[in-house]
Amino acid sequence: MSASGGTRAIIAALSANLAIAAAKFVAFAFSGSSSLLAEGVHSLADSGNQALLLIGGKRAKRAATEQHPFGYGRERYVYAFLVSIVLFSVGGMFAVYEGYEKIRQPHSVDHWYWPVAVLLFAIVAEGSSFRTAIKESNHTRGSLSWVAFIRRAKAPELPIVLLEDFGALIGLVLALAGVGIAIATDDGTWDGVGTICIGSLLIVIALVLAAETKSLLIGEGANPESVARIRAAMIDGETVTGVIHMRTLHLGPEELLIAAKVAVQHDDTAVEVARAIDAAEERIRTAEPFARVIYLEPDIYSDAAASAGPDAAQTPGGR
Repeated sequence: MSASGGTRAIIAALSANLAIAAAKFVAFAFSGSSSLLAEGVHSLADSGNQALLLIGGKRAKRAATEQHPFGYGRERYVYAFLVSIVLFSVGGMFAVYEGYEKIRQPHSVDHWYWPVAVLLFAIVAEGSSFRTAIKESNHTRGSLSWVAFIRRAKAPELPIVLLEDFGALIGLVLALAGVGIAIATDDGTWDGVGTICIGSLLIVIALVLAAETKSLLIGEGANPESVARIRAAMIDGETVTGVIHMRTLHLGPEELLIAAKVAVQHDDTAVEVARAIDAAEERIRTAEPFARVIYLEPDIYSDAAASAGPDAAQTPGGR
């Protein structure tokens, strides 16, 4: 995924959320609607989340050090996980609590035109932000479904913005429904019900984000298409005749570590093998631009070593 595409989506979402949050809090002050208060906190939390993503992206660009020899690419995953925590606690749990209090002590919605106008404005603004996120995602999504794109994306920014904007739009519709029914029936309980629905939605989205970013933090390998390209690029059919086994790991969204044991001809000289390994590395980087760190170990192919896999105890020579 293009980092610039993710940044554009984040900035668009941040701008929209700051404006929306201010409008919601003003409308809450005039109307007393708990749905608007929950939505205001939600927009404020989303703004903080987008700031976290921008900070994570900047910190991930730091150069590698002796203590962190593979760099700081995973900082983007750390800050993405923090986003899920903020969305769960500040957004979801607060909204559920506020909705419960409104149901327990209901009061009518005052100055109904304030919440309705602000919610309609927010739907338009969030829709514009969501459209930007969709446009940027389509550059890399290819033929994947939206669910598959969110689950397989190695860069966390666009999936997070997509889910946040999607959740915000549904939340706004729920808030509008809760406020509308409360106004029509003069029963503030419905405003509380809408608020609890908003909180429940945010909690579900936060849990989905937490699960996906946790997987990235633990360490994910390259997708099957990338693995196939890398395997094909390693083999030249002359000196490098096959791949005995291989491991890949994302050090960051655009940084891939590749470690493999490759089969070479038993009668090749050390110089020929070294040149073949260098050439294989060049082919890999051409086939997979995200390949940053490559370790290739030459060996003589054996069925036992190949079937045992990289975790098996190896004797000298790998056979």
